[in-house]
Amino acid sequence: MNLLKVWLPFAILLVFIVLFFFGLGNDPSYIPSVRLNKKAPDFNLTTLDQELKKPSVKSSLSPKFWDGKIWVLNVFASWCVACQIEHPILMKLAKENPKIKFVGLAYKDDPNKTNNWLEKNGNPYSKVLVDSKGEVGIDYGVYGIPETFIIDSNGIIRYKNIGPIQPSFFDDHLAPLINN
Repeated sequence: MNLLKVWLPFAILLVFIVLFFFGLGNDPSYIPSVRLNKKAPDFNLTTLDQELKKPSVKSSLSPKFWDGKIWVLNVFASWCVACQIEHPILMKLAKENPKIKFVGLAYKDDPNKTNNWLEKNGNPYSKVLVDSKGEVGIDYGVYGIPETFIIDSNGIIRYKNIGPIQPSFFDDHLAPLINN
C-alpha cells in the first residue's frame, strides 16, 4: 500500500511531463481544415461593384468563373484590424503576380464600408465578392478573419492560412503550385 502511495503520484507526474513535452512540438496556431484537398464549395455571390451600382441586378459569380486558373480567396472586412496588417502584403503580391487571381470575400461587411476601405488602402483583388450574411465563409470553414485559401486550377483547396498572411506566403505556398 505504501508503494502505491509513493509511485502513483510519480507516475501521474511522469504522464503529464510526457504530454507537455510532446505538446510543445505542436503549432498552437494550426487549426486543421476539413476542406483541404477537396473541391472548393460552390457559391453564387454578387460583386462589390454590382452591390454598389445596381443592387436590383443580381448576376452572380461562382468558383467556376476561375476554372483552369490558380486563384487566392482572401476573406476580409473593413472592420478587421488584422486585415490591415496583411493588406500591404496582398497589394505587393497582386502587383508582382498579375497572372494569379486574388479574389476578395467581403465577410459580414457593409458594401459601402468595404468600398471606402479599398479606395483608401488600395484594391489587390481582381474581384470582390459580397458575403453580407457570412454564409460562404461558413461553407469554407472560416473561423475568423482574415483567412486565405489557395485554390488550384482544378478547383481544389490546396492551402488555408488563418490570420494575416506573411511576406513568405508566395514563396512558401503559391510558387510550388504554380511551378507544378
